Amino acid sequence: MALGIFTVTTPGLLSVELLTPSSSNPASPRAPSWAASSAGAARSRPRTATGAGTRPETTGRSGEIPTAPAARSTRTTQAYIRGVNRIWPLIETCHALVYFAPEAEAAYRDAGFKGYWMGYFASRSAALGPASADVVTAAFHNFAPRLVARAIPDAWSFSSPEKALAARTAVADQALRRILGDLAGAPETAEAAHAAVAAVSACPRAGRTLFAAHAALPVPEQPHLALWWAATALREFRGDGHIAALMSSGLDGCEANVVSVALGRSPERQREFRGWSEQEWDQASQRLRDRGWLTGEGALTDSGREHRERIEADTDRLAEPALTALGAQRAADLAERLEPLAERIVASGAIPFPNAMALPRA
Repeated sequence: MALGIFTVTTPGLLSVELLTPSSSNPASPRAPSWAASSAGAARSRPRTATGAGTRPETTGRSGEIPTAPAARSTRTTQAYIRGVNRIWPLIETCHALVYFAPEAEAAYRDAGFKGYWMGYFASRSAALGPASADVVTAAFHNFAPRLVARAIPDAWSFSSPEKALAARTAVADQALRRILGDLAGAPETAEAAHAAVAAVSACPRAGRTLFAAHAALPVPEQPHLALWWAATALREFRGDGHIAALMSSGLDGCEANVVSVALGRSPERQREFRGWSEQEWDQASQRLRDRGWLTGEGALTDSGREHRERIEADTDRLAEPALTALGAQRAADLAERLEPLAERIVASGAIPFPNAMALPRA
């Protein structure tokens, strides 16, 4: 996504308590066989200064973020704030390696797809079914329609959404096992998966097309894949909200990319990576200059930065439901379990920086 959507300014909250499917949310994912044991391990692990073993405190009001209790120690509160502010880049890092994994070329070729972009668009949109180019362009927002149309709907004549999903999961499995090594099967990874799956279960579906489609897919049995499944759904949840924030601000897909490059969040080749022509890019830049967002040299003006910060704040607010419903107590714990996974992914060189997603180093 454009505009550096992974910088969190409003605390979001996660709990390791797994939400099981309920009548209030029939789309809730089925709990994998490992979930109960990892939940027990998480609850039985000794904790200090956090009210271990108690139900996380909540406000009881939808959309309101609980604050860290005043009774906590300064050290615990600082860890809590640090944890929730790092959740989104950590989640995205655990998801995004599939876009750069060397395993992808063979997996998508074997599934019948022709070239990188056909594999990308087919695998990311496959949860929607055999969607048209217009639907995929709308859902992804920042790609030039012609780039999407080169791959979709032809992809569905070469293969199927089911094969695309299977290939993508195989890429995630192979890449995660190769990069994480012993961490792939570690208890801490199962605990992170447990919490992330719970977050997906708690999310509202309305207005979140890509998220809802991915959340409806079955949860994999292996913990490292369950974590990737949840990270994928959660990043699309935040991404759906980010697109709403961009649209509310009046930014189209090309303009959003221009702003991301101006911020230094995306590489200079972002125009090529998203399929826009030089003329379209120049016209988008001129529109932003006319609105007072860009200088003549292409840098963001103070007004442009102010509008960008407002988009970030709106994105944070719209992402709150993914985290709020689960309570505050174990947010820092989740970040702590994600950090070694993200660090190993980044250290392996699996994700380039800067990148077209505007993802910063976790």
